[in-house]
Amino acid sequence: MTYKTLTAASLVALILGSGGALADTWRYAFEEAMDEVQGKFAQKFKEEVEANSDHEIQLFPFGTLGESADIMEQAQSGILQFVDQSPGFTGALIPEAQVFFVPYLLPADQDQLVKFFRESKTIHELFPPLYADQGLQLLTMFPEGEVMMTTTSAVQAPADLDEVKFRVMTNPLLVSSYQSFGATPTPLPWGEVYGALQTGIIQGQENPAFFIESTKMYEVTDYITRTGHNNFTTAVMANLDFYEGLSDEDKKVVQDAIAAAFDYIIDYQTGLTEESLKKIMEAKPSMTITTLSEEQRRPFIDTAPAVEEEFLKIGGPKAQEILDQMKADLAAVSGD
Repeated sequence: MTYKTLTAASLVALILGSGGALADTWRYAFEEAMDEVQGKFAQKFKEEVEANSDHEIQLFPFGTLGESADIMEQAQSGILQFVDQSPGFTGALIPEAQVFFVPYLLPADQDQLVKFFRESKTIHELFPPLYADQGLQLLTMFPEGEVMMTTTSAVQAPADLDEVKFRVMTNPLLVSSYQSFGATPTPLPWGEVYGALQTGIIQGQENPAFFIESTKMYEVTDYITRTGHNNFTTAVMANLDFYEGLSDEDKKVVQDAIAAAFDYIIDYQTGLTEESLKKIMEAKPSMTITTLSEEQRRPFIDTAPAVEEEFLKIGGPKAQEILDQMKADLAAVSGD
């Protein structure tokens, strides 16, 4: 996968290209393609905003403005009004957001998961001030799908990951998580992953099934393993100064569009994982897809407390409060 980095000249062209409509044109960048989950969310958001206001939304999928670090920088500086980015990349800015990478913390049950994202005090009350400290207005977080490992050799136990160079996002806790799994975590920008797998620089990576299928990661790996350790989480944010400068009417337009897009994307994901795995098998019948049993998962699950302890060390000053509240939120949705 290739990408075009935004140069100073092209940035000026982008801004000037909006002409007199600059005040009514909002720019929104995300980390996936138009036909992937973040792209579908963004298109629904655009549809809702444009149907209920005079504003236009310009969408910038992965690669058009650079890598994840680039679009975050542009959102913080106000070049972009909206950005969708996983806590996996914002962890350096907001260390508490790394809580989403403690393995086996989020529920596997889809109804409980969605209820958590809708009702979580952690997301709706504790995280917004932390994002605001970085010049960002947190608008929503949503799940994108069960995270699966794709590797060049079979994985049924942590021992099978020994000496496996496993690509992870540039997130310290995700590095710790895969170290505890027994792998050699290797942080890489997404644009380098396919080539690194193809040439053997790395031997594995993790993502939801739809992303493995759409990016053709199955072409350069032979095994997909469902360990049940996580669900990919992403966050939609606005530049804080931009958002605070909106009229109450425009803030409501944004909030209503976010709510509509959230409902849409949850419905869109129904059956998406199994449909994506089916497409992978049709494209590459030799692919092996394994769902680990509870007994096989136990050694992976047993690593979670150590990763949790690491989160409390590196997760920022609010780490304990975030973790405690998140566990309370999860207990509430599970009925425990």
